[in-house]
Parts: sequence; C-alpha cells; structure tokens
Amino acid sequence: MRKILYGVDWMLFLSALLIVFLGLVTMKSFPSSASGPSYSGSNYSFNRQLIWLAVALAVFFISAYIDWNFLKTNSIFLLIIYGAVLSLLLILAFSSNAVRGSSSWLRIFSLTIEPVELMKPVLVLILAKYFSKRHVEIARFFHLFISSMYVGIPIILIMLQPDLGSAIVLGALWLGMAIVSGIKFRHLAMLFFSGIFLVLISWNFVLYPYQKERVVSFLNPYLDPAGAGYQATQSMIALGSGKLFGKGVGLGTQSRLEFLPEHTTDFIFAAFAEEWGFLGVLIFFLFLSILIWRILRSGIYGESNFEKLYAAGLAILIFFQSAVHIGMNAGVLPITGLGMPFLSYGGSSLVSLFLALGVLESLSIYKKGIFIGHEERYKEGVLT
Repeated sequence: MRKILYGVDWMLFLSALLIVFLGLVTMKSFPSSASGPSYSGSNYSFNRQLIWLAVALAVFFISAYIDWNFLKTNSIFLLIIYGAVLSLLLILAFSSNAVRGSSSWLRIFSLTIEPVELMKPVLVLILAKYFSKRHVEIARFFHLFISSMYVGIPIILIMLQPDLGSAIVLGALWLGMAIVSGIKFRHLAMLFFSGIFLVLISWNFVLYPYQKERVVSFLNPYLDPAGAGYQATQSMIALGSGKLFGKGVGLGTQSRLEFLPEHTTDFIFAAFAEEWGFLGVLIFFLFLSILIWRILRSGIYGESNFEKLYAAGLAILIFFQSAVHIGMNAGVLPITGLGMPFLSYGGSSLVSLFLALGVLESLSIYKKGIFIGHEERYKEGVLT
C-alpha cells in the first residue's frame, strides 16, 4: 500500500480535496432550515457530505490500488457495469416516484443514489476503450455512429426522467472525445446540422413546459422575475453581492434567507461567490485548473491511447459540467439543474468522481516500468 501512496499524484488529489473543502465550509455556514423542511437537525448537508467524503476517499485509494490495465484487453467487466447502470436508468425513466419533478434518484433504504453520476465515468472508460481500439477507423462514419449509441441510449433514458443537464453533459462528453480521437471535419459538420435538427425536434416534442420556460427566462430573466426567471435572477444577485472580498462565511443573505433555491446543489457556486467574493472565486478556479491540468498531464504521459483518451475524457467531463454550472449561475446559460463537480452536495457525484480519479491514478501507477521501478527502489531501501 505504501507503493500506492508514493505513486499517487498528490497535487491532483489535494486540489480535488480542497474544492470539496470549500463546498463543505459553504454548506456549514447555512442555517438548519436551509436544508429544507423534509430534513431534521442542523447542518444536514454538511454532515452527510462528510460521510460521503469518507466513502469517496476510501473508493479513491481502493481503485488506485487495483490494476485496471486489464480493461485494455477485456471489455466484459465494463459492459457488465454499463448494463447494470443502464438498467437503473431504465427503471428510473419509467418510475413515478419523482423528486423535485425528476425521477433521477433511486432510494435504497435510507440512501438516495443518482445512477447517472456513475454512468459518467463508466462512459469515459467505454469511449476511451472504443476509440483507442479504432483510432484509425474513426475516420469512418460507421464507427462514429456505433460510439454514439453507447451514449445515445443513456441520454434518451435520462431525458425521460427528465434530466436535461446530465443529458447535455453526456452528449458533450461523447463529442469531445470524438474530436480528440480524430473525427473528420465533414463528419463534424454533419453532427452540427444533426444537432440543430435534434434541438428543433426536442423543443417541439421532447422538452417539458417548465424546461422551455427556463430557456425563455434565460433570454430575459426579468420577463417573469417572480416565476420562471426567479432562480436566474436570485443567482445573479448572489454573485454580484459578493463583490471583491465577499460577505463572509455564514453571512450570505441570499442563501441564509433562502432567496436562492437549491443553494447546496444547483446554485452552490452563487452561494459560494456571495460569501467568498471574487478573490474566493479565483482561489476556486485555481484549484479547478490545477486538477484539470494534472488530469491532462497524466494522459500526456500515458503509455497507450487508452490512458490518453481516458484522461482527456475525464478532463472534458469535469470542465464542461463546471462550465455549465457556472454559466447557469451567472445567467449566461439556461438553468439545467446541474451540480458543480466536487463543490456541490451529492454523494453519488462525489464517489463517482473520486472513483474516476482513482482509476486514472491506477493507470499511471501501474504503467509499464514505473511500478516495477518503484518496487525495485523499495527493495534497495531507497524508499521507506
């Protein structure tokens, strides 16, 4: 185990952990009533997130300890996990137990999990495996189409829940990894026009009325400030009121007085900015940039296309979801109900992200020659 601890990229690990810490401090500042009437006790989100963090850290080190190189030659394990998560999404898509208008959560005894969060790292692995084996054949549209099916089926099930934000993230993940893999320009153009067609179809036949209202309110949030534009308006007020140094931890009026809805999840960036100010946001961006840089760096030094594509996919996932979350909090993107990676409250997201980071670290630690080199150095007594 000491070899694993030595091989872990601590800069990557600590940057992720510090973002979680910023989220925990922000949640701790909320009063007991901020968790909602269905919860009892004070600091509900903070206490629960601490428990999930302990689970996530255990998952990280366990996954870093396992040698995942077998995924390069064996797809059965990935397909089994993919099928299991897909089954959960199928159940939720046709479930009538909606929470906040969406059937995205599965309750198991006292635990509530969100299967789509597990689907995200699973799809990064599957697409990395598919594109790494067909990095030359990707020039053929057929293989591009097959890869889109791995993502298309979950997107359809997620849209039925409905969860527009996660569906957009999965679509962006596939597109980003396809571009990195070497998609042809004419295929990219075909996808662009197909996307426009799908947007028109979705607007007329797929999107729910409240989702259309969010888009309209994004274009003009002050058209209905007490209705459809309420969330966007309150979020922008929270962001602007933080100014340079913020109001101070525990002194954010928008979140403490509950003007800002879902301030531990969908709008935690606005709540964080209100209390920490512009300087606090810069610190957050610094940690996020370091995290993405270390992920990409791990891929650059990967020994095969699988590691490179997995690292690229994980970086795309974290960057795009963060950008969408910040964009909707700042009023420059429609409200989609999407949490901020590592910062927002949510056990499923936290565990899944640390699992993905653990797999990345494992691929780096067990890289051919590197792990052997560490082992020999231990035998020689160089490392203690």
